[in-house]
Amino acid sequence: MAPFWTAGARRLLAALGLFSCCSFGWCEASRTSGSVSGGSRQDEGPSSLERVKRGWVWNQFFVVEEYTGTEPLYVGKIHTDSDEGEGNIKYTISGEGAGSIFIIDELTGDIHATERLDREEKAFYTLRAQARDRLSDDPLEPESEFVIKVQDINDSEPKFLEGPYIGSVAELSPIGTSVMKVTASDADDPTYGSSARVVYSVLDGEKFFTVDRNTGIIMTAVADLDRETQDRYELVVKATDMAGQLGGLSGSTTVTIVITDVNDNPPRFPQKMYQFSVSEGAAVGTPVGRVIATDADMGDNTDMSYLIKEGGDLFKVTTDVETQEAVVAIKKPLDFETKRTHNVVVEAVNKHVDPRFVDLGSFRDQTIVRVSVSDIDEPPIFLPAEGAIMEVQEDAKVGALVGIVTARDPDVKNKPVRFSIDRSTDQEMIFHIDPDSGAITLGKILDRETAGWHNITVKAVEADNHTMASHSAVSIRILDVNDNAPELAMPYEASVCEDAKPGQLIHNISVVDRDEPQTGHRFYFTLAPEASSNRHFTLWDVKDNTAGIRTQRSGFNRHEQNVYFLPILVVDSGPPSLSSTGTLTIHVCGCDPDGAIQSCNATAYVMSAALSPGALIALLVCMLILIVLVLLILTLKRHRKGQRMAEDEEDMRDNVIKYNDEGGGEQDTQAYDMSALRNLYDFPEAKSCDSGPDIRSLPQWIQANRVGGGGAEGAAAVAAAAADFSLFKGYIRKKVEQADADLSVPPYDSFQTYAFEGNSSPALSLSSIHTLSTTSEQDFSYLSDWGPRFRQLAGYYAPGKPEEEGS
Repeated sequence: MAPFWTAGARRLLAALGLFSCCSFGWCEASRTSGSVSGGSRQDEGPSSLERVKRGWVWNQFFVVEEYTGTEPLYVGKIHTDSDEGEGNIKYTISGEGAGSIFIIDELTGDIHATERLDREEKAFYTLRAQARDRLSDDPLEPESEFVIKVQDINDSEPKFLEGPYIGSVAELSPIGTSVMKVTASDADDPTYGSSARVVYSVLDGEKFFTVDRNTGIIMTAVADLDRETQDRYELVVKATDMAGQLGGLSGSTTVTIVITDVNDNPPRFPQKMYQFSVSEGAAVGTPVGRVIATDADMGDNTDMSYLIKEGGDLFKVTTDVETQEAVVAIKKPLDFETKRTHNVVVEAVNKHVDPRFVDLGSFRDQTIVRVSVSDIDEPPIFLPAEGAIMEVQEDAKVGALVGIVTARDPDVKNKPVRFSIDRSTDQEMIFHIDPDSGAITLGKILDRETAGWHNITVKAVEADNHTMASHSAVSIRILDVNDNAPELAMPYEASVCEDAKPGQLIHNISVVDRDEPQTGHRFYFTLAPEASSNRHFTLWDVKDNTAGIRTQRSGFNRHEQNVYFLPILVVDSGPPSLSSTGTLTIHVCGCDPDGAIQSCNATAYVMSAALSPGALIALLVCMLILIVLVLLILTLKRHRKGQRMAEDEEDMRDNVIKYNDEGGGEQDTQAYDMSALRNLYDFPEAKSCDSGPDIRSLPQWIQANRVGGGGAEGAAAVAAAAADFSLFKGYIRKKVEQADADLSVPPYDSFQTYAFEGNSSPALSLSSIHTLSTTSEQDFSYLSDWGPRFRQLAGYYAPGKPEEEGS
């Protein structure tokens, strides 16, 4: 390929240092030597090995990127010291781009690039070289690896890959305040030359901001940035490679810088006065109006609070957190008649004051809110408004004056007022009120001991408009009059020992009085006149509204007198003084040496001191329960005896059971109605009557004959039946006599069972026992004609068949 190169191209490659190898690597390899001509290798014996020095004259090549020539670009030459220039060696390459991007001259080892290379896409290529014998194609050297590097040229401009850029800085920041950093990237090789060395500059906006040439940090260039004047700036920042030298490539980006707010503006009211109107009847808490102060700042810097500097007695102000408005509301009820216009001074204050800007001025502002009160028709008002308290003696007469309530119309017209009592608070109509003057008088007699206070409600309405009404509570206190005599607190009972000594205190008494005098109670105790001659006990006034009972003599005998009644007279201090007499019951008791009471009855017995009234009641209840149990047992015994006698008197007869078939034997009692045998038959011995004996008292078979026959036949049948009954009666009488004479039977009545059938039965005897015990020749063949129910019975009595007899 060498003949195709021009001398100029060779000089350019030599100048770039790309024509020759960067380094030489020498290595040794085992090589088989021997002559292939003139005889075979077998004749020579084992092959001899010799060390041959060889080396590749290449290791790394360089090729410039973006080559725009018309001919392939020479890259370099591979060569081995085994090549003597005779043309018997063939060079080959393999690896990245071999055969497509890079081609080799097999004879000379020259490598050329056939395509335009871009270092930014691929910086180097790794290939392998091989030298072979042209004839045998055997490798003459081990395969070696080499690298072809693409030499960089400044063909990539700087690029801002992180854009768009948005930064922020607080307003009024000092000069040199860092805002943000921008970075441009250059795809060129930073290790080769200055192709990737970038410097920064500001193209647009340099009046307000600057950028560091090397780092790309943007800083403020002025100190008076005002967000309220301009809240953002657009900068154009340029990045140039080759360190900014002439011929370098450049790229630019736009940077948006937002000016953030600081609290450098105080709140301001747009108006210095606001006017609102409200009705005097508006309830407390009703909003009157809203005002707002504006702030040129934004965000939290606009947060403000409002307060009232003047006029805060009747009004209050709150802050609406959402709208930042001041809400003026009523704090106390308004009165048109008292004051019709109110001036309220409202002040707005910033919540977050920045101390750096305090010297800029006061961060607060004031305005005047003028509130006009409008008149409405109001209900009457009572004086005093909280209600009146009145007093009256409990002995006041009906119609006496208790007190006067006062109410007036608060409006300018001052209309007349009418009064009335809410009867739900005075259902007994104890009080009356004059509708015009409001004077309250008594309607009934009072009793302080029944009710000491009365609470009523008085209603006041306008005379010509009853919808305008108001209410007031009136409390009436009933003053006490001494109209109740004092009484002993309880029915007192005392005990005194028989061996009591004179002057011994046996009991204390106290008094109750339903009255409540203002000066307090004072009671006086003395014995009633009828007890003035009493020589047993004396009364001692303790002076604290109590009294003590003391013995006046020694020795009491309960067998002579076991109870003393001591009348006591109690007098209060009035006025007027009232008195009452109470009786103290004193029991004389027997006591032990220690003074403990043992018995207080005249006739002492042991259990009297031990048994209390409750124990006695329990004892009586137990005795009553025992008596009831005894009576109950006797009643049950009597009831059982009567039942047993009733059972003895029952008429028990033989249980004659009629079978329609063989049945279940003698124990089968379900086949016959037993109630028929329970009927008592009347067997009269002789009744002379034209119509004969009562047919209802005879057995059924006799009744059948009586009904079926007539005349002489019927009479004969009745006579035969009477004869049969007499036979039964005689038999039964005989058995009864035997039972009565039997000493082994119990002394009371007993039930006897007789198995007497009688004679002259029209059905004759069907007993199987009788048949077997006699040689009767009676023919029972007619049983076979009675039907299937008598088939088994006929089998017992019919003559046997010859074959059965033979067996």
